[in-house]
Amino acid sequence: MLNPETFKMNTFMYSVKRNYHYKFSLTSILVLVFWAITSFAQAQDTLKTASALGDATAGQALFEANCQSCHAATDEVVVGPGLKDILKRRTIEWLIPWVKNSQKVIKSGDPYAVALFEKYNKAVMNSFEGLKDDEIKSIFAYVEAYKPPVSAGGQTTGEAGQPTGTAESGTSNYFTLLLGILVVVLVLILAVLVLLMSVLNRFLQQREGDLSNADKEVLNQKFNVFSVLQSRAFLWGITIIFVVVVVKSGFDGLVGIGMQQGYAPTQPIAFSHKLHAGQYEIDCGYCHTGVYKGKSATIPSANICMNCHNAIKRESPEIKKIYAALENDKPIEWVRVHNLPDLAYFNHAQHTNVAGLACEKCHGEIKEMEVVAQRAPLTMGWCINCHRQTVVEHAAKNPYYDRLMEYHAKHGKSQMTVENIGGLECSKCHY
Repeated sequence: MLNPETFKMNTFMYSVKRNYHYKFSLTSILVLVFWAITSFAQAQDTLKTASALGDATAGQALFEANCQSCHAATDEVVVGPGLKDILKRRTIEWLIPWVKNSQKVIKSGDPYAVALFEKYNKAVMNSFEGLKDDEIKSIFAYVEAYKPPVSAGGQTTGEAGQPTGTAESGTSNYFTLLLGILVVVLVLILAVLVLLMSVLNRFLQQREGDLSNADKEVLNQKFNVFSVLQSRAFLWGITIIFVVVVVKSGFDGLVGIGMQQGYAPTQPIAFSHKLHAGQYEIDCGYCHTGVYKGKSATIPSANICMNCHNAIKRESPEIKKIYAALENDKPIEWVRVHNLPDLAYFNHAQHTNVAGLACEKCHGEIKEMEVVAQRAPLTMGWCINCHRQTVVEHAAKNPYYDRLMEYHAKHGKSQMTVENIGGLECSKCHY
């Protein structure tokens, strides 16, 4: 039997260790409390400032109706300067007459107003003399309280929902992260086991005199790495890693043929469909020129972007990427989100023009997406079910379908689905 006294910790060392942990814990708590108080005080100051100015909710509606086309609530330059921290640069008493009639303030000789006018190429700001003082205050209350929203995909977004940050997305990245964590954990466990065996070996050698003959025989067996590699725990760990790798490889294979529901990659330029298609109601066909008349919807070129952005948000870092693409005569390398395997044929015009389907039928609520993600599975079964359930409603526009409707009516069928007109024939999609 081992002497129990050998397992007792030295009183002095125990005391030092206990005091160290106590002081460390106390310091950590004090730091956290100080941080919480500071953050709370800053938040209270912001709320007090916004409250003193007016209703930020009402100010948001006024800002979007009157200011958003030329200014951002962030520090981003649109046509005019960004309004972030504007109350640190100018007082509200100065801003009210500026908003109502900026040219009048400039003509008065105000140095700041004149310098601002010169800096932005003497662009004349619209006058808003119809706005009341309280309404202008509420606009700046909204600007003061504004926080960039965060999209569902994890991206920090800027003014009007324009994505500004980048984030890893997609389930494939999740599996990669999970696999990496698992490997690191197993390596650490192995390292701890090796270290523990080494420490125990040394300790037992020092206490060899107190050991029984059986324990001495065990001690004399030198520690061997191969014994660890042959242990049950290690073999189970290798098996788990193998299964995870196989599952991930299979998932990646499915992604390669289009089964990637929820896929939302980071694009080379932060483009918000919610802003363009939603708020400004730009038709899908304006950018995706083939969506109503061709097999492919097509990816918009930089020239289409420049129809608007040759004058709007010229100083934005994201818009500058478009200029760089044009100057270098290189296309923007957009990452494709929706992708069908080569063995499947799909025609956009047949669905959008002839069938009259809305883009949201397959792509989801695009007008609400900051970052486009694949909403539908786009599998063969999903397409077949749609063909079985979708009723042909645009027969009156095409004499061919009129004759088919008459044929089905003669056979006692009041409705005609896509299935009834060959929508489930193999050669319809595979040829």
